[in-house]
Amino acid sequence: MKVLANDGISKSGIKALEKGGFEVITTKVAQEQVANFINAHDVKVLLVRSATKVRKDIIDACPGLKIIGRGGVGMDNIDVDYARSKNIHVINTPASSSESVAELVFAHLFSGVRFLYDSNRVMPLEGDTHFDALKKSYANGIELRGKTLGIIGFGRIGQAVAKMALGLGMKVIAADSFVSEAVIRVDFYNGQFINVDIVTEPMEDVLKHADFITLHVPAQKGYVIGREELKLMKEGAAIINCARGGVIDEVALIEALDEDKIAFAGLDVFEKEPTPEMHLLMNPKISLTPHIGAATLEAQDRIGTELAEQIISLLKN
Repeated sequence: MKVLANDGISKSGIKALEKGGFEVITTKVAQEQVANFINAHDVKVLLVRSATKVRKDIIDACPGLKIIGRGGVGMDNIDVDYARSKNIHVINTPASSSESVAELVFAHLFSGVRFLYDSNRVMPLEGDTHFDALKKSYANGIELRGKTLGIIGFGRIGQAVAKMALGLGMKVIAADSFVSEAVIRVDFYNGQFINVDIVTEPMEDVLKHADFITLHVPAQKGYVIGREELKLMKEGAAIINCARGGVIDEVALIEALDEDKIAFAGLDVFEKEPTPEMHLLMNPKISLTPHIGAATLEAQDRIGTELAEQIISLLKN
């Protein structure tokens, strides 16, 4: 049986699938040609990340398709319910990229509290002529230790963020509509660990009391963070979004940054991907990455292997 990994798959995933008797095709097929390619090559399994969209038109056009797999957590690029109504298995890898996304959150946090998002832009231009002035302008950084991190969305990724925050000595508060409490196990290199009980709170309380807010929610119909929510945040707080584009009102965010209500933001996702608004890309108070939360070698290995195991289990066993 043939598997089309249209947005790529790790070598470990390919090896596991081939060992299971599958032929893996990694040719990148244009969105408008996906259905034709699947039918022409008798593809039974379609694997995607976030680039390829699997909507009703592809599902209807490909009656031989047995599995649609998403390498990652969110499946908003797949018409999941409709696919399942057609007896197509829809799978994803919710646990494989949690640590990678969590580490990117802290990359943005460290970048923000030490002004790296700006100094990395300015130093190449002025570092040789205004070194002392730049040293002075970037001299008022703060430490994360002892600060309060507010996590909106306390699923797997939110809890992975909590572990790292606790390891840094931060206080963690969280809000989630479905998770009322969680035990966060913080492991250390020598086998020792501690358990920390966290009870979730109303989102308004988290916004009011956190020094930093990080979002870990699925795609929504409306904004999770809009003007009113930004007004609730502490003066000089900061916000990170490595979840989904469209959960923050980007216009309101720019206003809050311009008014110094928010000290900085870290964005890995955007409302208008793959063409984010220029006023976001040019803003000197935003740390920017191009939707790379799960894009580590380790996470991609885990994703590929987990997808392979699920496919083999569904179609071979």
